Amino acid sequence: MKMYVSNKRETPRMFQNDIAEFLSHVHWVVPLLFFVPIIAALLFLSVEHYALRIVTIVPLALIGLAFWTFAEYFLHRFIFHYKPTSAWGARIHWMFHGVHHDYPSDPLRLVMVPTISLPLAGLFYFLFAAVMGFPAAAPFSAGFLTGYLFYDMTHYAVHHFPIKGKFFGRLRELHMRHHFQDPENGFGVSSPLWDMVFKTELRREKPQVAD
Repeated sequence: MKMYVSNKRETPRMFQNDIAEFLSHVHWVVPLLFFVPIIAALLFLSVEHYALRIVTIVPLALIGLAFWTFAEYFLHRFIFHYKPTSAWGARIHWMFHGVHHDYPSDPLRLVMVPTISLPLAGLFYFLFAAVMGFPAAAPFSAGFLTGYLFYDMTHYAVHHFPIKGKFFGRLRELHMRHHFQDPENGFGVSSPLWDMVFKTELRREKPQVAD
């Protein structure tokens, strides 16, 4: 069964309003332009303002990076693949993620638009600060946002580059199978870890042997 509308490098129109339509198109370098400086600022804040030592910063950043992989899995599985029952809910879902499954090779809707990613980053930062305090939240958020950037860049690469290798080649294979074979499994893009933990791994279909 065909699970997409078109697999060509085309960008379907999403909004009638030209400004809204323009803002829905994002080049893959845009997250780098926004989030590399933000990550650098968080690390600078950790050292210069909060006077944290490297032995504190590195573990917190690594834990933040690991936490991103869980957030990625959770958001992809339970938010992006949520099936709304109302017409307006279906429309919003299509704009957030359904369009990507309908047009998986669209190069301008593979990374998150900054009008959404930046407010979400701020929200996560203040949530982390509420839980662990601002000094710890700075390096933790730096790691978390590094994980997000790795996810966005990996997501673009697996769709548009013939990447190979034991790790990245495997990520590409799993994500392509999520799109074209089994969209109800394989929710990890930058890591298959949580699919293994929660038993949503993509399994290779055994070749059928003719009688």
